[in-house]
Amino acid sequence: MRFSFRRHRPVQIAGTTVAITGAARGIGFAIADRLTALGARVAIGDLDADAAHRAADRLGGTARGYRLDVTDDDSFAAFLADAAADLGPIDVLVNNAGVMWVGPFDTEPAIAAERMVAVNLLGVIRGVRLAAPEMRHRGRGHIVTVASAASRLAPPGESSYAATKHGVLGYLTGVREELRGTGVAITAVMPTVVDTELAAGTSSGSVKRLSPDDVAAAVVSAIETRRFQVWVPRTVGALVAISGVLPQSVRDRALRATVPNQVAAVTGSSVRSAYEKPLTDGE
Repeated sequence: MRFSFRRHRPVQIAGTTVAITGAARGIGFAIADRLTALGARVAIGDLDADAAHRAADRLGGTARGYRLDVTDDDSFAAFLADAAADLGPIDVLVNNAGVMWVGPFDTEPAIAAERMVAVNLLGVIRGVRLAAPEMRHRGRGHIVTVASAASRLAPPGESSYAATKHGVLGYLTGVREELRGTGVAITAVMPTVVDTELAAGTSSGSVKRLSPDDVAAAVVSAIETRRFQVWVPRTVGALVAISGVLPQSVRDRALRATVPNQVAAVTGSSVRSAYEKPLTDGE
């Protein structure tokens, strides 16, 4: 039996319209920066409208800033509609917005867990549900979600966060099958710990802490290649795959040696207090 593997030409980014959630800073802004430099028209969505407008001004060109609450249907729909009206039909949606509370599972405030589910999981589901039908109607489009290595792993201290990311990967896996043959691609980008405010005070375990631009580069590559699962760094994907075939006791030892223990990392530290205050106050 002979197998044929076709190489597709990289998708051209110049001239495309890309909408990015949570893009006023951090990973989202790094993605917007790279895409703008490549000639894309970029819509920066963020809960902080002023920050979104400032980010767009920094990028210049055709970048535009918009207020976006990914937990609200009307807000998300308005973001997509306004971006399309200003910049053209959405070719790519990048679901990037996310929040994370870190600590022992039995000290996690209920409101923090609910917020993570609302933003990290339901926000992604909402974006796909609102953007994909129009893309399917046009016969082309791409939804890229910045998930996390926690989509397949679950570091101690990030149990609820990992649950939301596991849910994201499961959801995208099912939707990808539903969209097969429609011209709409689905991608999950899964980075390890990234040097952003979200990860302040946490450990990166046995791997080097990534920069936002490392993830942005992976997102750009994913848009060009339309791959489904993208690990950052790639070596982690191989390690996860190998660990999956090991006996449980061996797997446990391997993961404990490589995956960071975030309970230990944050115990006795106040570094995350400012970031997590809105999560626990319900702001």
